[in-house]
Amino acid sequence: MTPTMLRFAGLLGMVFLLVFPLLYTGSNYSFIMHLWITAFFYAILASSWALLAGYAGQFSFCHMAFMAIGGYTTGLFNNYLYFSNTPTTTCTEFAIGDRWLVVLDPIGVAASPRTCLDAAHSAWAEAGIAGEVLIGQPSLWFGIGLGVIMGGVFGLLIGALVLRLRTVYLALFTVGFSEILRAVISAEIAVTRGQAGLELSPLFPDGITLFGTYFAATHKLPPYYLMLGLFLLCLAIMGLLVRSRFGLFIRALREDEDAAQALAVNTVRYKILVFVITSMMAAAAGAVQAHYVGIITPNILIILQMSLVIAMAVIGGLESIVAAAIGAIVIQFALELLRTSFDIGPWTIDMSVWRLVFFGLLLMLTLRFFRNGLIFSLILKVERDAVAKETVSKRQAAAEPKEID
Repeated sequence: MTPTMLRFAGLLGMVFLLVFPLLYTGSNYSFIMHLWITAFFYAILASSWALLAGYAGQFSFCHMAFMAIGGYTTGLFNNYLYFSNTPTTTCTEFAIGDRWLVVLDPIGVAASPRTCLDAAHSAWAEAGIAGEVLIGQPSLWFGIGLGVIMGGVFGLLIGALVLRLRTVYLALFTVGFSEILRAVISAEIAVTRGQAGLELSPLFPDGITLFGTYFAATHKLPPYYLMLGLFLLCLAIMGLLVRSRFGLFIRALREDEDAAQALAVNTVRYKILVFVITSMMAAAAGAVQAHYVGIITPNILIILQMSLVIAMAVIGGLESIVAAAIGAIVIQFALELLRTSFDIGPWTIDMSVWRLVFFGLLLMLTLRFFRNGLIFSLILKVERDAVAKETVSKRQAAAEPKEID
C-alpha cells in the first residue's frame, strides 16, 4: 500500500464516520453512538497529548487538568450567569446597556437550593411587575468558548512556569498542578458542589433540526456530529502545524533543546505555544463532553484517567497524531466491548476487571516490542514495504537489457 493509498484509506475512514449514524440501525444505536462520541473525546485528548509529548518532548501529566478547566468553566458559566431586563437587588449584578448580568450566589449541595434569583422573583411578584421581567441565560456556546480560552490561559501559565523544567521534573510539576486543581474543586463545595458535581444543560437544550429531521435534546446524533467535527478540526490544525516550521522547531526541542537554542530556535516561545495549543484543544473537548454527559465531577482528574490517555497515545504512536487518535478510538471500543463476562468450566471470568489486565499487557508489549506504538508501527511497515517494492521494481527495470534498433 503506497502513501497515496494510505491517504485514500484515511479519506474513506472520514466518509465512513460521516455516514455511519445515518446508516446504522441496530437496536443498540444509542449505546454505539455514545461509544463513538466518547471515543472522539479521548481521540482529541490522546492526539493533542501526542503533539505535546511525542513531537515536542514535553511529558506533561496535567492534560486532563486542562480538560477539566474547560469543563468546569462552562459548567460555572451555565450554572451562575443570567441576564435580566430588571435589576434583582438581591444578586451580584452588572449593568450592560439596558440589561443586567446577574451572578448567582454559590448553590452548594442542597437538593433544591433557594437562590438570590428566587428571592428577586418573590420581590417582583409582590411589586406586581413579575410579568414584565425577562430572565434568560447566555448561550452555552459562550461558556464553551470561555472554557477554551481559560484552557489557553492556564496553558500559558503552565508553559511559562515549566520553561526550565525537563523530563521527570516537568512530569512531577504537572502531576502536582493536576492534584492541586482536583483538591481545590473538591474542597470548594459551595461553588463547585464538590464530589456531587456540577450539572450542565444539554448541548442542544431545545433540540435541533438536521437533514430535515427534528432531534430532541437527548438524541445522540447531534452530539456525534459536533464531537466528530471538533475531532477533525483538531486533527487538521495539528496536521498543519506538524508539517510547518512550528513542527520542525518543536521536534528540534524534543531531540536536543540546547542544540536547538544554539541554532537560534526560540525555545521559550515554542514551549509556551505548544502548551497553549494543546491545552486549548483539551479544554474544548472537556467543555463539549461536559455538556454532552450533563455533569462534571472532580473524578475526571484522578491519575487513572490521565494514565488512560497516555496509554492510548503510546499504543497508537506518540510520533503520529493520527495513530494516537486511532489508538484512542480502538482502545475505547475495546474496553467497553470487553465488559461481557464468560465461563470457562466452573469458573466465571469477570471481564469488568480482567479487561484492564489485558489492556495493561497490551501496553507492556507495545512498550517492549513497538517503541513507535503499535498502530504507527503497522502504518510505517506498510509504507516502507510499498517503498521497497517500488525501489526494487525500478532497479529491475534499469537492469534489464535494452533492445537496440
